Amino acid sequence: MRVASSVQRPTIADAYEVCRRVTYTHAKTFYFASHFIAPHKRNACYAVYAFCRYVDDLIDVAMEQGDVTRDHAVTLVAQWRSDLDALYAGEQLPSSGADDPTKTAILTAWEDTLSTYHIPRNLPDELIEGVLMDTIVTRFETFDELYVYCYKVASVVGLMTSEIFGYTSKDALAHAIELGIAMQLTNILRDVAEDADRGRIYLPLEDLRAYGVTEDDIMTRRWTPQLHALMRDYTNRAEAYYTSSDVGVPMLERDSRTTVYLMSINYRKILRVIESMDYNVFLRRARTTTLQKVLSIPRAWFRAQRGA
Repeated sequence: MRVASSVQRPTIADAYEVCRRVTYTHAKTFYFASHFIAPHKRNACYAVYAFCRYVDDLIDVAMEQGDVTRDHAVTLVAQWRSDLDALYAGEQLPSSGADDPTKTAILTAWEDTLSTYHIPRNLPDELIEGVLMDTIVTRFETFDELYVYCYKVASVVGLMTSEIFGYTSKDALAHAIELGIAMQLTNILRDVAEDADRGRIYLPLEDLRAYGVTEDDIMTRRWTPQLHALMRDYTNRAEAYYTSSDVGVPMLERDSRTTVYLMSINYRKILRVIESMDYNVFLRRARTTTLQKVLSIPRAWFRAQRGA
């Protein structure tokens, strides 16, 4: 029997509302797309996204502001793991979030989500591992190393939400991984300049060398023909992952397909914006507009209906 918790708990509805607001603030592309899934699936997805964002902010943003050391971040993350262990074990709501209403709300929403959907325990841990990589890794030597990072910070989110979306074949999960890789590569391409300002280069060093691009080219925002070629080819690589991931969408439950197609279509449009800038992401941040997102709805809906 579950022991009554001493934590001041929000109602389930209030907990999901907190998760909705976090998603709206930090994951606008998904938030827009989420309106095409059933409310119970939507709330569960908000819980997943709020957890991902909370952990990311806990480590990444706090360290950039300088008020949390890596050791402290690791300790805070370890507490999250302990809290999740308690939820997965069916124990009372952990007391560690008592002084943090947002954390308590996210845990409450996760507790309710886990009562309906099976999200494997290893997945939130892998997300945490990926976010922790940003505390120690500012360069990747190979694409294989970058792939592992993309998998943990993006594909894992797709795997968690796939359990909420529902699927008719486990083959859908391999394609969910591909979509996560595609989207994270898109983020990396879009954010080359911003990441350089933070002292980070996510494009693999072996590829920089192969294309004749130096770290200094990126850190000083020096646009060269060599960097143009690298950006073009990585854009094509991301596009290939999107194309392959499309195969998995018809394997999802029908009421989830429009949302996933919208996510894919609208993130792909960021690649189109980068192409329109001749791949020079130093000019400005590649963005899509609300109108562009809205105009994607008919295409996503029709693809979802015909299952292709």
